[in-house]
Amino acid sequence: MSERVVPPAERRRRRPTKQGVVLSEELIVRTALRLIEEHGADALSVRRLGRALGADPSSLYRYFRHTDDLMLAVADELIGRTLRSWRPTGDWAADLRDLGMRMHAGALAHPRAAVLGAHRVTGRTHEIQAVESILRVLREAGFPDPEAVRIYHAFVDQALAFGALDSAGTSLPRAARDAETEVWRTTYGRLPADTHPHIAATARHLAATMRRSSYPAALELLLEAARTRLDHLRAETGG
Repeated sequence: MSERVVPPAERRRRRPTKQGVVLSEELIVRTALRLIEEHGADALSVRRLGRALGADPSSLYRYFRHTDDLMLAVADELIGRTLRSWRPTGDWAADLRDLGMRMHAGALAHPRAAVLGAHRVTGRTHEIQAVESILRVLREAGFPDPEAVRIYHAFVDQALAFGALDSAGTSLPRAARDAETEVWRTTYGRLPADTHPHIAATARHLAATMRRSSYPAALELLLEAARTRLDHLRAETGG
């Protein structure tokens, strides 16, 4: 898509497309998300989207100014899907743990879109809701504002980074993934103790652990560090 602006009042199409559906922003985003998972970034073209929707490609400009605008909407949709199933309980660490794992699972459910959107700032409804919700959890837990923002930043970037990392791994052919996993046993597991004593000592643990995502462990380390920081702050203030 190129830069074209259609006034908001004129955006919604009232007549059905060739396939009998009425276009909407939600329908276009859902279709784009499906096509991204099937075809990657190349799916975000006016021609391909128009064909999938049974619509004139130019009609998409009624909803999105260009493909980057659509990509931001897709990234925001992934955030929204995570938030819809998340219910804070009031236990700040448990709530962040639950949200982080849901974010990671959401990325793995849509790996190609997750890789494309992990580094983007959408400024859209769901992202704003996520920022507000996470900061509320942290501030109500007692973190001062600078600490709340610092932990928010680390928490979100960690979840997005691991989501993109693990999603990229799932995109590899199964044979390639299996071969890489086997390297920990066949290569690292056979290194001699006299030249690589630390690898040799931990080889069986490496073979068992490296085949899985380290996100759960990394998330726990982050939450433990945040809890320690909160305890320290309370001790300083007598709270």
